[in-house]
Amino acid sequence: MSDPDRNDPHPRIAPTVLEPSPLAGDPACLFCRIVAGIEPAFEVWRDDDTVAFLDVRPVFKGHVLVVPVVHVETLPECTAVGDLFERVRSVAAAVEQALGAHGSFVAVNNRISQSVPHLHVHVVPRHRKDGLRGFFWPRTRYENDDEAALYAERLHRCLVVEPDATDGGTNRREDPST
Repeated sequence: MSDPDRNDPHPRIAPTVLEPSPLAGDPACLFCRIVAGIEPAFEVWRDDDTVAFLDVRPVFKGHVLVVPVVHVETLPECTAVGDLFERVRSVAAAVEQALGAHGSFVAVNNRISQSVPHLHVHVVPRHRKDGLRGFFWPRTRYENDDEAALYAERLHRCLVVEPDATDGGTNRREDPST
């Protein structure tokens, strides 16, 4: 018997694990396996071009990674930079709105310090006097999967609006998974 929640790309309690689709990218790449639904992740957004999910070792809770669906290792290799950064822009707005952050830190590593060789953009919630200095990235963990799911759901809600609502300048759009 099929579990109807298994295909829900927006987790409530557990990380998202989609019905695996044929892997179009690199089978050795963790992010390609997340995109394909083979590896679990706390997703906050998924569309035809990008997947955004919580970093498992966040600088601060609510730290999101935005990855292109197509496997490329670095920013210079990416031919869809505009599409990718439109999603990064909306995730940055969601981080502020959903989490009450005062701003965000957005970063890309190309090869050096790139823990997974698949282009990914970090969107880190920032608060005044949060202790982050320069590029020193201390890491934390979520208390449990329920806490991670709560952060993912809050962010997802800020990325999705009703079709007739205005986007308030955040480029949000209707959830393609519904």
